[in-house]
Amino acid sequence: MQALKAGTLYFVLVFGAGFLLGMVRVPFLVPRLGARVAELIEMPLMVVAIIVAAGYIIRRFALPSIGIVRLAVGVVALALMVIAELSFALLLQGQSAVQYIASRDPVSGTAYLITLVLFALMPVILARVRQA
Repeated sequence: MQALKAGTLYFVLVFGAGFLLGMVRVPFLVPRLGARVAELIEMPLMVVAIIVAAGYIIRRFALPSIGIVRLAVGVVALALMVIAELSFALLLQGQSAVQYIASRDPVSGTAYLITLVLFALMPVILARVRQA
């Protein structure tokens, strides 16, 4: 139950940061720089948001440094992120999951996938970093 609550809050924090950054990226950066460059500029800021949110979740829920507990938190958050992304693609853009994935830029889309993996693993990574 702790992993579900922590994972949900982790998702909300990171999704909220992405939403706020998107409010700057879409109207201001995309028209001037293009979607690829705008998304790539946003990526480091999202990584910082992921690190900060994961650290907060670890402290807030006093997560043990056992990898499986922290991995469960990351997997819950990742599942919610994927559901949210695909739901918004369907509801706002009228795209199926396959169409949405196919429409992603190959460069920024790959960077986004790497960021998603980092998002899922960050609670575990922070346990390893703090032990070193």
